Amino acid sequence: MREIIFDTETTGLDPNTGDRLVEIGCIEMVNRVLTGATFHAYFNPERDMPPEAERVHGLSIAFLSDKPLFAARAQELLDFIGDSPLVAHNAGFDFGFLNAELAMCGLPPVDRARMVDTVVIARAKHPGAKNSLDALCTRYGIDRSHRTKHGALLDAELLAQVYVELLGGRQIGLELAADAAAVSLAAQTAAPIAARTRAIRPPRPHAPTEEELAAHAKFLESLKEPIWLNV
Repeated sequence: MREIIFDTETTGLDPNTGDRLVEIGCIEMVNRVLTGATFHAYFNPERDMPPEAERVHGLSIAFLSDKPLFAARAQELLDFIGDSPLVAHNAGFDFGFLNAELAMCGLPPVDRARMVDTVVIARAKHPGAKNSLDALCTRYGIDRSHRTKHGALLDAELLAQVYVELLGGRQIGLELAADAAAVSLAAQTAAPIAARTRAIRPPRPHAPTEEELAAHAKFLESLKEPIWLNV
């Protein structure tokens, strides 16, 4: 099963009030395993960058001014995501900006039926707990020490690890148990064959010699009321 884990950075919180998408990072997973295929792009938003947004992701207008418009890479993005499910943290936010940008290009929106929201999954699995990406990384022991600011591709990479953990992890222990069971079964199956082909040895003598009996009797004489003599 192919899935795309993605994240976006924007100029603000609402595309309906003029905020724009400035970065998107997408990571391909097949059967919950990273393939190494990614799509990453910065976009010129054709507007200013509010200071509060820049503090979050560190992307200034000076940096974005020479980047392509979203329309220039829209088809490349659509080709990468294909018809796969799209996994995001607070996915409604990311879908809102993605579809707003597609609409400005005259392209059809991405169907929200493809949306997989890890916030919803986290709330169901950990009700009442903090479910931010940082909090989930801490819960699952995922290293985020290199995350000094938000970044679409970096956050998608962290989210991919969180997503696997939310769905139960890779269950390596079960795989090892299966391997051990297979080895044990093979050993049990092979044991009767080995027994049938083993050379039969004559029984070893176990009866005590006359010297051993005499030594034992002498030892008993040194004991006070030894119980062995009453048997």
